[in-house]
Amino acid sequence: MTDKVIEVATGWQARQLQSVYSIVFFDAIHYKVKEGGKVVSKAAYTCLGIDNAGKKDVLGLWVGESEGANFWLKVCTELSNRGVKDILIACIDGLKGLPDAIRSMFPDVKIQLCVIHMIRNSIRFIPTKHSKEFVADLKTIYGATTKELAELNLERLKEKWDDRYPLAMKPWIANWENLSTFFEFPQPIRRIIYTTNAVECLHRQFRKVTKNKAVFPTDDALFKMLFLAVRDISKKWTMPHREWKAVVSHLALGIWRKAWFRNRLK
Repeated sequence: MTDKVIEVATGWQARQLQSVYSIVFFDAIHYKVKEGGKVVSKAAYTCLGIDNAGKKDVLGLWVGESEGANFWLKVCTELSNRGVKDILIACIDGLKGLPDAIRSMFPDVKIQLCVIHMIRNSIRFIPTKHSKEFVADLKTIYGATTKELAELNLERLKEKWDDRYPLAMKPWIANWENLSTFFEFPQPIRRIIYTTNAVECLHRQFRKVTKNKAVFPTDDALFKMLFLAVRDISKKWTMPHREWKAVVSHLALGIWRKAWFRNRLK
């Protein structure tokens, strides 16, 4: 049975993919695996795609060393080899080097850093007495109606907080280009891409399946269990994203300032 599952999972992992995905979420989840007589931490890399019909699909699972940009480059290379020619928007956490890894294979991609990850990272450097006020101020940035207003509010936050808590403000300033991508799009698209919640939700379902397994005996054992979880979870993904009609209208018609999506969706 185990060999049969691995055979099916390997075929699934090697299947041809669609040539264009509107959105792909890149994230990793960590597990303990036995290797060389020791227990080591491994990352299970996940790519969750939304195709041009608005339907979700796990494009693949990869078990490798702790999360790093070099391994993500291998993942992107494999996606390309399996037929993916273009990703319109890539949603990622703040891993250094990941945007470059994705762009090396998909140079026209728009990168969106997860705003929620950035908030969590900043809060670590803010004392409890100021955290509520700081979070409220951050909301004036990511909740702004335009990029111009967001940048104005970012400057105000720098003036207010940067001297006291420079480590909290530094990520927003240094990563602003990839943090602010979602402002280029109308609200239906913004709500999907400003956070990696879609793939994190998938990972929470992985945790439910693997919660009784403290350590996996091999990489294959981990891969097999996650594949079986994906197979069960994806049976429920029969309908497109609930706002997809509005999203695809914007993508196809190019209603916003940059209409470069129009030809890429054809």
